[in-house]
Amino acid sequence: MAFYHWHGEDLVLDCHLQPGAKRAEFAGQHGERLKIRISAPPVDGKANYALIRFLADAFAVSRQHVSLLSGQTSRQKRMLVRQPQQLPEELGINHG
Repeated sequence: MAFYHWHGEDLVLDCHLQPGAKRAEFAGQHGERLKIRISAPPVDGKANYALIRFLADAFAVSRQHVSLLSGQTSRQKRMLVRQPQQLPEELGINHG
């Protein structure tokens, strides 16, 4: 099973978040999840907010098009990207 699936035109990502990293980046797979490094610390929702910003930039959508579906206080998160406008090449995501 891949770390992503399509729900119509929307993309659902299963992520493993590594907060407090030196820089924000995709870092390959962690088991069945996409590992994402975020520089923000895991306090007061800062890492979640940084993850939303990072994914919005990566998929060329506004922040309002990225939602946290599950994992509010966990490193294991499920994210929704509504109608992504671009697919980062390094992720190898195919539509449909």
